[in-house]
Amino acid sequence: MLRTNRELWFAFFAAVMITGIYLLIVYLTRAIPPAGELFGHSLGILGFLLILMTETLYSLRKRSRVARWGKMSAWLQFHIFTGLVGPYMVLLHTSWKFNGLAGITTLLTVVIVFSGFIGRYIYTRIPRTMDGLEIQNALSEEALRQARRLMSLWHTVHIPIGMALFVAAFVHMGAALYYATFLK
Repeated sequence: MLRTNRELWFAFFAAVMITGIYLLIVYLTRAIPPAGELFGHSLGILGFLLILMTETLYSLRKRSRVARWGKMSAWLQFHIFTGLVGPYMVLLHTSWKFNGLAGITTLLTVVIVFSGFIGRYIYTRIPRTMDGLEIQNALSEEALRQARRLMSLWHTVHIPIGMALFVAAFVHMGAALYYATFLK
């Protein structure tokens, strides 16, 4: 159950710390960190790992009938936190260049994060118990049904864009490895 904005505050503070480190590197080197060097690669790799965790761990917990590791509300907060911090790190990894497939991947990342904010808003409109179960109330039955329809529609957009993002990201990483490493 999302009753607080704790995950948003944690993501904000993490982004502030990452920005501080990024600006320190910019100050020390007098240049924007290139995506292909150690710091840029580190941002991209860590950001992508967070994005990968965003999708896989939350989805596994959500769909698992056997393993019940923690409350779904905590997993959703984790999903939101990593879904904000990971893409932010990937954005910094770009060195503010948005060409070709890397640019398309960045665009998909921005779209999926924006879509995530919309999904979070819709999710919070559905009344729930402290365990995250929907409250069945005769007075609000139509509102619950409408929110569920919106959530279903949102899923039909959010999930395919996320899949396209992962395909583009894996192709980008494969091309980066091929051209930057294997051809040298």
